[in-house]
Amino acid sequence: MTTKAKILIVDDEKSIVEAVKYNLEREGFRTAVAYDGTKALELARREPPDLILLDWMLPGSDGLEVCRLLKQGDKTKHIPIIMVTVKSEETDKVLGLEIGADDYLTKPFSPRELVARIKAMLRRTQEPPTPDYFQFEALQVDWGKHVVTLNGKPVELTPKEFELLRALVDAKGRVLTREILLDKVWGYERSLEIETRTVDLHISQLRKKLKGPAKRIVTVKSAGYRLAMDE
Repeated sequence: MTTKAKILIVDDEKSIVEAVKYNLEREGFRTAVAYDGTKALELARREPPDLILLDWMLPGSDGLEVCRLLKQGDKTKHIPIIMVTVKSEETDKVLGLEIGADDYLTKPFSPRELVARIKAMLRRTQEPPTPDYFQFEALQVDWGKHVVTLNGKPVELTPKEFELLRALVDAKGRVLTREILLDKVWGYERSLEIETRTVDLHISQLRKKLKGPAKRIVTVKSAGYRLAMDE
């Protein structure tokens, strides 16, 4: 994007709003603020943001009701929503997701995790979708079914190996640094101190499983990896 995404922050605790606003703007995001559900609905409908950070407990309409109404509106139903709450029970999370929330963040959270979650969510919602089916040489991939075959025989990839392959395919020959691959494949889990060496280990395992076509996964010295599609 040439213009940084706009994030609508919805929380009735002003200290939290100011802290979140500061950290997001430091990352270059634009922000808007609402302290109750009614104002959040008004702002989202008038000038739809790129993402909504929505607190569960709000005066007036609570976060669940706001989320439900936004997901029902033609103008707002495509806006990704990250629910933010002190509730941590699995049933609460399931309820939020069933209402239409796209992700769930439990207080207290670190600024690093918050920013990583937002970036990961925006990337998933703004990147053009990958075609359902991909093939080169003897390798065939059905992205929707998570099925990989080589010479007609199934290849068992772990979820991370599968996402690594997808990231390389999506890049269409561009070099992806280890940091970018960490962000794309591990997302907010990076806050758990996952190291760039993890990428190398997973690439090594992916190459072993892909056999012949693995030569297309090229190591670019001091940079990262790319998938050589036309060489």
